[in-house]
Amino acid sequence: MDLLRRIREVGRVAEPAPPRPEGETPPAARALRGSAQVRHVDAGSCNGCEIEIGGAFGPVYDAERYGARLVASPRHADVLLVTGPVTRNMADPLRRTYDAVPEPRVVVAVGDCAINCGLFAGAYGVAGAVADIVPVDLEVPGCPPEPAAIVAALRRVTGR
Repeated sequence: MDLLRRIREVGRVAEPAPPRPEGETPPAARALRGSAQVRHVDAGSCNGCEIEIGGAFGPVYDAERYGARLVASPRHADVLLVTGPVTRNMADPLRRTYDAVPEPRVVVAVGDCAINCGLFAGAYGVAGAVADIVPVDLEVPGCPPEPAAIVAALRRVTGR
């Protein structure tokens, strides 16, 4: 009973939201204000960025409180989060996924490999960076980027 009484007296305790991220909002994101449905595409990464994306949507960073929600289908998505250098086998599926996302759509390249192929640059199986295959609106640098940086990019998209 003491625990219930203490909860009623103190109420909910949470950290305040971090300040709004700086930087220009991509033009396509202006139409999405408020919420964004996010589809993740692994174009050939080492899975380091996937772990950080999981952290960004986990209970500590909680990207959903800023209006970003992961969806299973590109047809339901507004945003594509693309990780890894685009391999030869994933170039065409990435283009088809991009085409399946309805307009307006935003593409976010997550991690150094997605931005410039990272240490995989020039490898035989690599077709190129994400921007070589589909248009990119936002980049999140890092190897891997921190969950806070991923959440900041998604906040720029949602405006929250």
